[in-house]
Amino acid sequence: MARSIENIQTSIFEEKNKKVELQDLTSTKKTSIWQLWVYIMSFAIYTFELILDKHLKDVSTKLTEQKVHTARWYRSKALAFQFGFDLLADSDNFNNTDKTTEQIDASKIIKYAAVSENDDNGRLIIKVAGEKNKELSKLNEEEVFCFREYMEEIRDAGVKLTVINYDADKLFLDLKINYDPLVLSKTGMHLINTNYPVVDAIKEYMRELPFNGELVLAHLVDKLQTVEGVSIPTIISASTSWIDASTNSYAEPIGIDVKAIPISGYFKVESFDNISYVV
Repeated sequence: MARSIENIQTSIFEEKNKKVELQDLTSTKKTSIWQLWVYIMSFAIYTFELILDKHLKDVSTKLTEQKVHTARWYRSKALAFQFGFDLLADSDNFNNTDKTTEQIDASKIIKYAAVSENDDNGRLIIKVAGEKNKELSKLNEEEVFCFREYMEEIRDAGVKLTVINYDADKLFLDLKINYDPLVLSKTGMHLINTNYPVVDAIKEYMRELPFNGELVLAHLVDKLQTVEGVSIPTIISASTSWIDASTNSYAEPIGIDVKAIPISGYFKVESFDNISYVV
């Protein structure tokens, strides 16, 4: 890990003090020639150590992601998918010859991916999502068809895959918020800023959840507890509904007791109307 410039300078000063031939360098002014050279060398060493850190991180990441037969490798390949591009012959890499950086970036439509293994049959479950207007969204039929063909092409022999590309799991929240009437109105609006801090905090918590991450109700309460004007946040009930693959429609909501992982990989709060504010 790169040392700070100050630490490097200290090391140089300590080494300098050991050299008899350098004992005449006694000026303490930072603008003295020898002090300036110490700073210049320290900054150069600091920059070099930062470069080494980044190189080590890049190498470690490549070694981790390029290991075949691992979930990390399949996730890396899912994120590397390029819609409308063909693979190089006998390769799992795309042919980007004569393509611009903008075209390559635009073709990478999968912004989120998570891979897990079904404990019952060993099948790999690959959850994916794109992004529209800075919100997670599912791929269209043509996009997900091409993606499935791509994964079938590069998968290891014998590995069975299931691609999940659903609309967001619906999240239903029923909340009671004890609030400070000096800060919030009875509808939850901030009296000065005119925003709705509880709603904003819920949206922020949902954005902070990693893709395919676990929603923990206690953590949501902790988030609401930090909102200005909120005295006691209480979750009366929480439930979720996801796409039923057999009917391609949302199933009946199921209650969340403590925590839940979204079937689609991500949640969307269905409504903020069930938030009651009490003094």
